[in-house]
Amino acid sequence: MTRVELGVSGTTAADVLAVARHDAPVALSAAAVAAMQATRSAVELLADAPEPAYGISTGFGALATRHIPRELRDDLQVSLIRSHAAGMGDPVEREVVRAMMFLRCKTLASGRTGARPVVAETLVAMLNAGITPVVPEYGSLGCSGDLAPLAHSALVLMGEGEVLGPDGARERGADAMSRAGIEPVRLAAKEGLALINGTDGMLGMLVMALADLQSLCTAADVTAAMSVEALLGTDQAFRPELHGPLRPHPGQAVSADNMFRVMSGSQIIASHRSGDTRVQDAYSCRCAPQVTGAVRDTLAHGVAVASRELAATIDNPVVLETGEVTSNGNFHGAPLGYAMDFLAIALCDLASMAERRTDRLLDRARSNGLPPFLAANPGVDSGLMLAQYTQAALVSENKRLAQPASVDSIPTSAMQEDHVSMGWSAGRKLRRAIMNLRRVLAVELVAAARALELRAPLEPAPATAAVIHALRETVLGMGPDRFSAPELEAADAFVRSGRLVEAAASVAGALG
Repeated sequence: MTRVELGVSGTTAADVLAVARHDAPVALSAAAVAAMQATRSAVELLADAPEPAYGISTGFGALATRHIPRELRDDLQVSLIRSHAAGMGDPVEREVVRAMMFLRCKTLASGRTGARPVVAETLVAMLNAGITPVVPEYGSLGCSGDLAPLAHSALVLMGEGEVLGPDGARERGADAMSRAGIEPVRLAAKEGLALINGTDGMLGMLVMALADLQSLCTAADVTAAMSVEALLGTDQAFRPELHGPLRPHPGQAVSADNMFRVMSGSQIIASHRSGDTRVQDAYSCRCAPQVTGAVRDTLAHGVAVASRELAATIDNPVVLETGEVTSNGNFHGAPLGYAMDFLAIALCDLASMAERRTDRLLDRARSNGLPPFLAANPGVDSGLMLAQYTQAALVSENKRLAQPASVDSIPTSAMQEDHVSMGWSAGRKLRRAIMNLRRVLAVELVAAARALELRAPLEPAPATAAVIHALRETVLGMGPDRFSAPELEAADAFVRSGRLVEAAASVAGALG
């Protein structure tokens, strides 16, 4: 895999995904090492000076008024990490930890934190060795950055704390570092603060959420098209001249184009173009591009926020180009928290609309001739009745997860930190909401595929037929009731793997 090199000017979302999810190797550029060496001298001057400098020769937060004598200033950094590694709960996912570590390396590599190169080099070595610190879920308020999660990561860099092995078992950080041949770092002035005063956990979760949601929007276009087709709906509401020219929301045009091309060539749709007394389809079918498109446009805002943060240097205090070391508030996670809350609201609505289409497929009063619950022998068999219950439960949870985290704030550190972003919490609930959306789409896929097969001898569109053919490799079609959960999990894996979109695109062409 191509190596990801960190320089002085930020990084890209693609790099974050490569390191977090695909274990791409990481390296520091020569320019980054030089920048770190150049600004380290400014920190060391302050560490030796009699005047107090925040985080270098003072305590932290509400303890900033305490002046720390020179002989205790290295201990100050070690104590900071130990005390701030105060999280609780289950460990967060490996990819979140790796993204967070990589992004902290990115900021260190900028040279604006004043940390020595050895600190970043050791973090890079940990990433390349696959060492994943145990980072509990609870502890960050998203201001001053993700303090507790980053502290748990830094604890392992110091040769302490715990790590998760490949099998999920915990072991001592010191043992993992020793086995990998990595020398723990004895932190010096300012370095403890430089390791934890960032938005890296929030940013990592946002970057990964954006990637996941982009693919799920396309998946939603495909499942929506399949449902419309199976319900004997029309494809005319998705004609291109009705979208970009008349209502120029870019996401809407992309989704409408996807649906129109996926439904192209359907015998099922052609069969009722004449003599059908229905004038318009239900909103959950007809307005699908408007909703999924709005999610796409929300994603575009999230991409803009993430791109700016990926180019940022987040630390406090920070070393300016002049060498001045100055305090700031750039660690506040409001931009990220707002974006993630916005995404959670948008995807909640997308999941809700998909569930409404599934319900129509299962209801014989509204499905235009399909058997109740798509059952083989209704009454004896319940078909997909309970699959829709599960879908409804997922949608209901997403409505709760759509409650914004960023509207909350609890003062901390004796009122010194009297307004916090809760951006980490926004990221945690967004990840769960995305998982729920994917499962909702998987249920719609199972129902729509079965419904389309029930329209035989009429053939579905070539693109939807390709999806059904690929799905049938792991999920069976019509038949007597059977153990449903494994098939729904297989459908979820089918969506998660990208095979749903790949199958449709193999016929319809690349989908937006």
